[in-house]
Amino acid sequence: SSRLAPSRAAESISRVARKRGLPAMLTYEHHYINGAWVKPAQAAEQLDVIDSHTATTCARVPAGGPEDIERAVEAARAAFDSWSQTPMQERKAKLAAALANWQKKKPKAIEWLQKELGCTKKFASQVQVNLVDAHFGVSLNVIDGLPMEEKLNDLFVVKEPIGVVGCITPWNYPLNQIAAKIGPAMLVGCTVVLKPSEVTPICAYLLAEAIHEAGFPKGVFNMVLGTGPGCGEHLAAHPQVDMISFTGSTRAGRRISEVAAATLKVVRTELGGKSAAVMLDDAPLDKLVPEFMQQLMNNSGQSCDALSRMLVPRSKYDEAVQRAKDFAEKLKVGGFGDEKASMGPLVSEVQWEKVQGLIQKGIEEGARVVCGGPGKPEGLGDGFYVRPTVFADVKNNMTIAQEEIFGPVLSIIPYDAESDAIAIANDTIYGLNNAVGSADADRALSVARRLRSGTVMINGTARNMEVPFGGLKQSGNAREWGRLGIEEYLVTKTLAGRPKAKL
Repeated sequence: SSRLAPSRAAESISRVARKRGLPAMLTYEHHYINGAWVKPAQAAEQLDVIDSHTATTCARVPAGGPEDIERAVEAARAAFDSWSQTPMQERKAKLAAALANWQKKKPKAIEWLQKELGCTKKFASQVQVNLVDAHFGVSLNVIDGLPMEEKLNDLFVVKEPIGVVGCITPWNYPLNQIAAKIGPAMLVGCTVVLKPSEVTPICAYLLAEAIHEAGFPKGVFNMVLGTGPGCGEHLAAHPQVDMISFTGSTRAGRRISEVAAATLKVVRTELGGKSAAVMLDDAPLDKLVPEFMQQLMNNSGQSCDALSRMLVPRSKYDEAVQRAKDFAEKLKVGGFGDEKASMGPLVSEVQWEKVQGLIQKGIEEGARVVCGGPGKPEGLGDGFYVRPTVFADVKNNMTIAQEEIFGPVLSIIPYDAESDAIAIANDTIYGLNNAVGSADADRALSVARRLRSGTVMINGTARNMEVPFGGLKQSGNAREWGRLGIEEYLVTKTLAGRPKAKL
């Protein structure tokens, strides 16, 4: 049946495989369009999902194409008029129901985050799966305090949903990025077409099941699986899509922006980063070196806001390098289900090769390997494992200090004066995140104001989902999370003349 839930469809395929004596393969054959699980419009090839721990295929999903995007956009457009006029309390109830349903999906999501992404069981269960709760929950809490109308000079200025939103999300925090986009968008009355990463699609299916079971009206939420060129670009170009919300690499963000420009739609991007942790000369290195490094090593270094550069005054340089070395050498890279592992493998062979190439480039350009280096950790030969690596004697014009590595690699750069540290931190095409460490909070705040990034962490790495997240320069223009994350999906309308009735 075209309405068969993907999990049930996959189970039936697995039973057939077992009868034939073949290894069971989780196979999804459906997109989610107009309130139903539907087969691709054309007989589509299947995309392999790779287990990061074993480098073997662990699932397959359909490779959608332009016709599937066309059907999904058509459904979203048809649903918009009704959904945008649905009372807020009804929209809140649907999102709350989806969140409640998600709780039942978490055990399976934890399993698949380890397989398709490679993160540790601890990081999957304590962080990744709970980001749906964080974003849906914050949106539900914040929305009632967001004024949707105001009176200016006897005229009314109102905020309305922007329309059909195309959401294109990455593999590194798959649930986080989906929830941060579709939750606020649907809550304010937009309809959405989601194109999740084909690298980590199983988590997207699980969340789509939770949304389907919540009983949203047909066409409010749609999901098409496929590649960026095969699906994402068609979604970005579609004239019936009012907005694209994209998270991914800066290279892909440029392409999406180019394709979307033909229709002059709104494009919001959250892209790469090359974030610096600026240690001032009074920074408590014993506390901050481990904390800033943990922020980098989370998710095996595959975070857009990872603090991958550390700037240290020459007077404290040797101490900082030693503390970084000590921290990195204590990290345990482990396999699937390893309860003691602090890091898992990278997501894919492509990512592994990229990180290995950049580590080698750092060596060739004269940086000093303090620990780690090329190759895999001992005893972990099958998956995409990387040795946590610390480089010292790095100059900011080196490739490893300029390019986003997206792996567990730290570059430690010495500086002379505070003004030099600020200049080095800002000497990058990116502007997503930075950090400052100082025993003097006022001094740290003064430096933070001069750093060109959407976020600056001060004396720690704590996050609050109610404050905006986004970048400057080539890190993109989006502001997600909290109130500003909701406002991304609203447009302002002026009701001119003199309405008799109060709105």
